[in-house]
Amino acid sequence: MSDLVRVPSGELATVESTPGDRNPCAVYLAGLAPSGRAAMLSKLRRVAALLGGEDPLSLPWQQLRYQHVAAIRARLIEDGLAPSTVNATLCAVRGIARAAFNLELMGAEDYQRIRQVKGVRGERLPAGRALSAGELAGLLGACANDPTHAGARDAAIIALLYGAGLRRTEVAGLDREHYTSETGELRVTGKGSKERMLYITNGAAEALADWVAIRGEDPGPLFCPVNKGGRILRRRMSGQAIYDMLRKRAAEAGVRDFSPHDMRRTFISDLLDAGADISTVQRLAGHASVTTTQRYDRRGEEAKRRAVGLLHVPYRSRRVAA
Repeated sequence: MSDLVRVPSGELATVESTPGDRNPCAVYLAGLAPSGRAAMLSKLRRVAALLGGEDPLSLPWQQLRYQHVAAIRARLIEDGLAPSTVNATLCAVRGIARAAFNLELMGAEDYQRIRQVKGVRGERLPAGRALSAGELAGLLGACANDPTHAGARDAAIIALLYGAGLRRTEVAGLDREHYTSETGELRVTGKGSKERMLYITNGAAEALADWVAIRGEDPGPLFCPVNKGGRILRRRMSGQAIYDMLRKRAAEAGVRDFSPHDMRRTFISDLLDAGADISTVQRLAGHASVTTTQRYDRRGEEAKRRAVGLLHVPYRSRRVAA
């Protein structure tokens, strides 16, 4: 298998340099949104390693053929990757092949054969979890116990992650002018540079108002770093900084591990549980389809838990009460 993937003849040996506008990988990546670009580049590094290279941008992708892609598919399955990961990786490879074809670096017959490599069928349990109301209260309580400006800022971020279902990159990309305090309107730019309008209400609006009162009305990034001396630094927080903040507040609140995206899953699940129409939730979440929104719904797990609780297993414990 490795011989087939690595192509011992050197057919896919690395090249020294290819101009960006003639590099199929560079052209493909340039057509993606920044967040999607980083994810696909990570997958392409795995493919490059299978093809005997290191940097995806240094491979002569125009020499890719059907047998290479079929072998890559088999190897990814063999490595135990989730079907969705395998399919996303194959999508990236097909995208590069399409770029090579459009650049007239690959023939139509070779491109069509690569397109015929099928994806992988199968489904894994959905990733992540929903947070309970008590966990959310604990996180906000940890922020309230911090008297510094960082405490107010973190409470506002957590309120938006849950109350608006934002991705952490979307939170990091917010500017002060994106939020209208009087109406609660929040203009968000999501994946693919798609804009959507959200509405911040009740506790989320109060948390954001407290932070804005500290931050001030100056234009620029809505959320900024706060140094150890409590001074607000007028620059944008990164998505990684938001992730690190959540881990810190979770440790302080005694909340078990969760990801920033779990706040988004909780937002969607709680809205659906409260009776919101799924198409409305889809638009609020900025999903391209209802199917994607359904994958974020964690209500089914609790329903299954309640269902099996209806059964009675007639077993008596052997343990004797002390």
